[in-house]
Amino acid sequence: MPRLLILVLLAGCSGPQTLTVTERAPANLDRPAGTERIDRRGVTQVWVPAGEFVMGTADTTGLNPPAWALRVLDSELPAHPVRLTRGYWIDKFEVTIADYWAFIDAGGYEDSTMWSEQGREFLRRTESPAICGDDPEHPVTCVSWFEAEAYARWRGGRLPTNAEWEFAARGPESRIYPWGDEWDPSRANVVGSEGTTAVGFFPGGVSWVGAHDMAGNAMEWVSDWLRLDYYQPALMIDPQGPETGRIKIEKGGWWGSNPFVARSAYHHFEDPPSYRDHHIGFRVVTGDR
Repeated sequence: MPRLLILVLLAGCSGPQTLTVTERAPANLDRPAGTERIDRRGVTQVWVPAGEFVMGTADTTGLNPPAWALRVLDSELPAHPVRLTRGYWIDKFEVTIADYWAFIDAGGYEDSTMWSEQGREFLRRTESPAICGDDPEHPVTCVSWFEAEAYARWRGGRLPTNAEWEFAARGPESRIYPWGDEWDPSRANVVGSEGTTAVGFFPGGVSWVGAHDMAGNAMEWVSDWLRLDYYQPALMIDPQGPETGRIKIEKGGWWGSNPFVARSAYHHFEDPPSYRDHHIGFRVVTGDR
């Protein structure tokens, strides 16, 4: 039976303890938030336990959004409770250029089983990747939603839902930023920067589960389609987003973000799944085993 290496950070220990658990461990295994593992492709992930939080924006006082962002703010309303009934693994860092090249070198662009029908149509139009930058430790950008989806499938995972991404960033306390409620540009690669940095370059900005760069560096594709009236005041359980749409949501701000855009509740919604840009990357979620 294959085994995965799990790293558990325990209070009072000088470093992570190494535990070996079977890949088919019970789904209800009680793991501390932030437990680490190395997945089958050699990528570090952190554990996000099941839980509840308030999604969206509850208090708009002091946000002072620019005029163009008023419609964005409306889409974050109303704030509403969300319950995620199953824990999941999320990448500790944004997918790097090195990670993505492993997918390319493994024949990811030739293996049609990695691509959805719409993704295969995208490939027929574009034929080849268009990665921005060449530093292997920086987040991969200039990848479309279709490409991110195919890479995630190659990893044995998927893109996070909007709710999963936001919970991993905000936690049960529903923080405004991954580190807390006060803006601190020293904790993230945001406004004033000239480009991406190596992932994990700002350790002071980690989220409650130890995920890095969830504010700034690169925006991140999530699985949800956009619908401006999707949020409702009642409790939502494991929301998956609208079934269809034209625009995919991006989360997390980027290296040019101001305090408004870098908030964890913010979601960018201008781009179709075929769009590529130098400020958009992603990370992967896998199941609860």
